[in-house]
Amino acid sequence: MSDIIHLLPDSVANQIAAGEVIQRPSSALKELIENSIDAGADTISIQIKHAGRTLIQVVDNGKGMSETDARMAFERHATSKISEINDLYSLHSLGFRGEALASIAAVAQVELKTRRTEDELGTLIRIAGSRVLEQEPVQCDVGTTVTVKNLFFNVPARRRFLKSDNVEKNHLLYEFYNIALVHPQVSFLFYDEEELIYNLSPSNIKLRIENIFGKNLRKRWEQQLLPIESTTNLVKIYGYVGKPEYAQKSANQYFFVNGRYMRHPYFHKAVLTAYEQMIHENESPNYFIYFEIDPKNIDVNIHPSKTEIKFENEQAIWSILLATIKEALGKFNIVPSIDFNSEGDVKLPPKSSMGNVVPPQPSFNPYFNPFGDTTYQRAPLNWEELYKRFEKSNGMTIEKQSTDETLFGSKEYSSDEKEKIFDNNLLATSYFQLKNRYVLTGIKSGLLIIDQHRAHLRILFETFLNQMELQKGFSQQLLFPESLKLTVNDALFFETIIEPLKKAGFIIENKENYTYEIKGIPASLESVNIIELLRDLIEKSKTTEEDPSLHIKETIALTLSKAASLKVGQALTAEEMSALIDQLFACKDPYYTPDGKKIMIVISEEEIEKRFQK
Repeated sequence: MSDIIHLLPDSVANQIAAGEVIQRPSSALKELIENSIDAGADTISIQIKHAGRTLIQVVDNGKGMSETDARMAFERHATSKISEINDLYSLHSLGFRGEALASIAAVAQVELKTRRTEDELGTLIRIAGSRVLEQEPVQCDVGTTVTVKNLFFNVPARRRFLKSDNVEKNHLLYEFYNIALVHPQVSFLFYDEEELIYNLSPSNIKLRIENIFGKNLRKRWEQQLLPIESTTNLVKIYGYVGKPEYAQKSANQYFFVNGRYMRHPYFHKAVLTAYEQMIHENESPNYFIYFEIDPKNIDVNIHPSKTEIKFENEQAIWSILLATIKEALGKFNIVPSIDFNSEGDVKLPPKSSMGNVVPPQPSFNPYFNPFGDTTYQRAPLNWEELYKRFEKSNGMTIEKQSTDETLFGSKEYSSDEKEKIFDNNLLATSYFQLKNRYVLTGIKSGLLIIDQHRAHLRILFETFLNQMELQKGFSQQLLFPESLKLTVNDALFFETIIEPLKKAGFIIENKENYTYEIKGIPASLESVNIIELLRDLIEKSKTTEEDPSLHIKETIALTLSKAASLKVGQALTAEEMSALIDQLFACKDPYYTPDGKKIMIVISEEEIEKRFQK
């Protein structure tokens, strides 16, 4: 037999290696900006087109490269950052592996222009798929310009797996933030499709945070950020953390070590521990925390992305970080303190523990006869015919119903359960509300219990979804329009949901500088904080890797329904309970909420009898 093991061609090996380093356009942008920072640039200009698919260009005024260095920069494992293994333990540069340019050139068409101060002419190199197409002298400014065109042009499978433009832009901006926040002394210009969206001049850290995220009027960073600082023999920690009242579901959270962005779940746990009992369990605080530590005490060579970093003394640093944040919160009176000088103060009565206070409700006797005939009663309704009509109008098949009717995967009741609910039907028109949460009514086989909040959620969900499908959402004009100010990043996602929102009944007008004016809302959302609701929708569209427009109607309908549905603990009149049940059984799927929770249960007569036999 002949030998079967052979060396791969360089072009194939480079494409395989590029899969680890360049995973999407944002990976290429990150590597190029880091090279510019390492070259000593204090002004960096970035331009992207089609979310980086067709163009990523980074221009800097760094020290540039010689003709030989420019050619060598595209070779694998060619770097100016280290020369021996011990250099890994004294790193002060962002890059060191010597893989970035070689990986980018393996999967894209790359053009490099560079010139040093002492050179009269610069160097131009064009490479495509690891093949050098051209190298010649050229007139250019001092510094380096790298232009990456048609990323993954020779790896169509990788290109197909890229997400929508909005998702890829979000990743590009995220990598840009990671570098801009830790290098506030560098000036950045960021262009998207020839439009300048960021012009960051040199500043301090707090001002850089404001310049990046401050376009959102709801967040006034100078009011919500608390400075932290701690210096020990082991580590120096400084930066800013957010006040507890500004915690949110999708917070801005950044760790940096020695000028490098990092992810560190263990240190993140220390931050959350410091905020225990001060924020809601599903919210997180904002923080921008910087570590300075001896390079020999950390290992950054864990993954090609260089965002996973190991610390030699993680437990000690964890404790220092926790104490530093607690000190900052306590110093600004965020943490409650005990006042021992309160003798003689007026004692306030303790808070009542009787639960939710329910306002008084008007009551009346629907069977009262003003003409004196006390034996009069309203004629009973024919519930059997009523529910048969509901079933017929909805085309509902009791024995079998598809579980894929909604995006959220509604489940099936068993045949026995449906038989108890529908075939036996309601015995009477009277209802009883338990704990201001459940509606109870009798059926021939036992007791039917309906969760009023979940029932109303299902009703509203199908109503909003139907309005968007028919484009007949009922709008209510706002007396005073509300302004929604967004960041560039949030505006990208808001644009994907504007049309479905308008179909649901919103009236939205696009102003300049990523500002939107809300002039009308769906009629059922009168008592809802509209700005918070819209921000919640934006956050939901950002947290998925899928194209937000794929299931946006269902997502909007569910979010609007949760905002407008009956709250737990709300008292209902007999007429309201009757209307709620009528509308529920008119729904296409009255059994489960859109997110898969059971709406009703049946306690059989046999089960009730068993309990009385004990």
